[in-house]
Amino acid sequence: MKMKSRFLSERELIKGIRRDFSGSEVPDLRLGIGDDAAVFSSSRDDWVITKDLLVEDFHFLFPSHPADLLGRKSLNINLSDLAAMGARPRFALLGLGMPDGTSPDWVRDFFEGLRSAAFEFGVALIGGDLTGADKITISVTALGAAPASGVIPRSGARPGDTVYVSGTLGDSAGGLALARRGILLGSGEREDYLLRAFLDPNPRVELGKRIGALGGAGAMIDVSDGLSTDLGHICEESGVGAEIEAARIPLSEALRELSPDPQRDALHGGEDYELILTIPSRNEEAIQDLSNEFALTRIGRITEDRKMILVHPDGTRSPLRKAGWQHFKG
Repeated sequence: MKMKSRFLSERELIKGIRRDFSGSEVPDLRLGIGDDAAVFSSSRDDWVITKDLLVEDFHFLFPSHPADLLGRKSLNINLSDLAAMGARPRFALLGLGMPDGTSPDWVRDFFEGLRSAAFEFGVALIGGDLTGADKITISVTALGAAPASGVIPRSGARPGDTVYVSGTLGDSAGGLALARRGILLGSGEREDYLLRAFLDPNPRVELGKRIGALGGAGAMIDVSDGLSTDLGHICEESGVGAEIEAARIPLSEALRELSPDPQRDALHGGEDYELILTIPSRNEEAIQDLSNEFALTRIGRITEDRKMILVHPDGTRSPLRKAGWQHFKG
């Protein structure tokens, strides 16, 4: 986005956004940026809609979070929600509040990051709103097409299902801890690995679409608030419990080396944006075919008694309490 003046008017900014985000024809989009509202039409798809809000000093640290990576993250955390439903991302709307005098360089970098994530996942930015604010405030609404077999809810887990997670857990918490200590990108290979997990998370869009196309999962959720909390959401919505084997929880070498308590980070850290899925026994073979391609790890099973239990390597058992992120706690 080309910016010549020190400060930008809203009209100039919208004009730049419209130019930079215009691309090839988008199927089903009738009107995009430039009118009072966007218009799209489809007789083929059910639509999945999600929204996330990021507030400066509460969800991200300014200026230690690079603007381009913040632009990517603001979209990608919404795409992670769509992935957790098995949906295919299509459209997004952006609400952005900024203090007076926000640097045009920051604005340019933010939109370049947002655009790179949108292009990477085939998402069209179709509108939104800009306003002044005391702190940078970012609100993204994302829309996706549901799979033909139907969305994958949190409420479909059944006793006997196997619990899988994608990727490794706890890396974002490890990166946040480094950022709070003032450690920046470029400090070392393993430091950068954890910092990028926090600053620039990668939503499991393709995995979500593949699971949705297979119709293979009973329940699915993304790890935004931590394994303990998000698995708890599945258990509550499905009326079940779970047993998780601590030794099976996948941890990266970087987290093992740099975190004082990697298991705590993996259980409760949040913002990993990996997927937790429960798989009925009849679909195990199909999921195994995806395991190597998407680094899926079996970590436990769904039970009847509505309790979450952590099974330790020595065989002892303890309650797995929801200790991840909770909004509005004291």
